[in-house]
Amino acid sequence: MMSNNNAILKAGDWIKGKSREGELIIGYIETLEEGIIKTKVISSDNKTIEGRIIPLLSKQVKKMPAAKVANKEQIHFLIDLALSTGDEEWFFELTSKLNSMRELVKDIK
Repeated sequence: MMSNNNAILKAGDWIKGKSREGELIIGYIETLEEGIIKTKVISSDNKTIEGRIIPLLSKQVKKMPAAKVANKEQIHFLIDLALSTGDEEWFFELTSKLNSMRELVKDIK
């Protein structure tokens, strides 16, 4: 774990930041090692680095706030994202939330 901008960073956290070249990066932390954050790039101004793992300094990134999921469509989108990024824990968390929503709807009918 690493402290940055009043937030504790850990593997799996979603972050946004800028590369040394000034490109916007959105991704998640693969590993943290002595001030170096290895980031899986999901979106960037530089499309050639999307999908790659790049090193960033902790001062180059900020932790993104947790998403507030309000409906099934958002959960489906996030499930697809969890699958594409290989985040098994997040996938199970989201599918559990989706199943809970389905149970609520079923109980109302």
